[in-house]
Amino acid sequence: MPDYHDDLRLAHVLADSADAVTMERFKALDLKVETKPDMTPVSEADRAAEELIRTQLQRARPRDAVLGEEFGSEGSGPRRWVIDPIDGTKNYVRGVPVWATLIALMERGEDGDRPVVGVVSAPALGRRWWAAKGLGAYTGRSLSAATRLRVSQVGTLADASFAYSSLSGWEERGKLDGFLDLTRACWRTRGYGDFWSYMMVAEGSVDICAEPELSLWDMAANVIVVEEAGGRFTGLDGVPGPHGGDAAASNGLLHEELLSHLG
Repeated sequence: MPDYHDDLRLAHVLADSADAVTMERFKALDLKVETKPDMTPVSEADRAAEELIRTQLQRARPRDAVLGEEFGSEGSGPRRWVIDPIDGTKNYVRGVPVWATLIALMERGEDGDRPVVGVVSAPALGRRWWAAKGLGAYTGRSLSAATRLRVSQVGTLADASFAYSSLSGWEERGKLDGFLDLTRACWRTRGYGDFWSYMMVAEGSVDICAEPELSLWDMAANVIVVEEAGGRFTGLDGVPGPHGGDAAASNGLLHEELLSHLG
């Protein structure tokens, strides 16, 4: 199995740099925010963080391709870094601390491009999670001060905690009835949203989560963290990985039931 220690260390360095940029502008009264063509917001901090990450990758991994939410795709080859400079921009621009920088390395194999390294850094929450293929998933303040992540062992929906982002997306896709049926079947539901739902699945504090519309950069880092913590991450069609445009993540024990409601 390839050794991803150096790539994981680099991802932490990239996250450190991004955290400095995003925290400096978080809650700034003069923060500049624009609306993109897809009607989602983008701030100057989104662009600055992605530009900085791309510059560092060009120096450290010049042969690797890069895909980012704000500046698109660059380069080609079997290794590609996937970046979401601020996952949760709507929270960021309103001063809500639930947002994170997502950094993933994807590598091409026999089953297509799969995430092999992922770092999820939420500096306003004082939290960071990370994983690499075959090395496990962890949370902590640094590589040397970390706790191993394990998904829960909850085996029935009646005992399960379900995390989601919003109701509107499910309604727009004609899946609201299944979504509501799932909420009624679960012990507890909370709309944590974005990256945080997946990290709580990996931690074992939430058992299942799902979102109806996502991009690759929203999912790539989350996939490897959930999987290395012992969970499952698929599209709503059950296909593993971050390529389906939607997501279902679980502790594994509840995955088929999750898909039966939302797939």
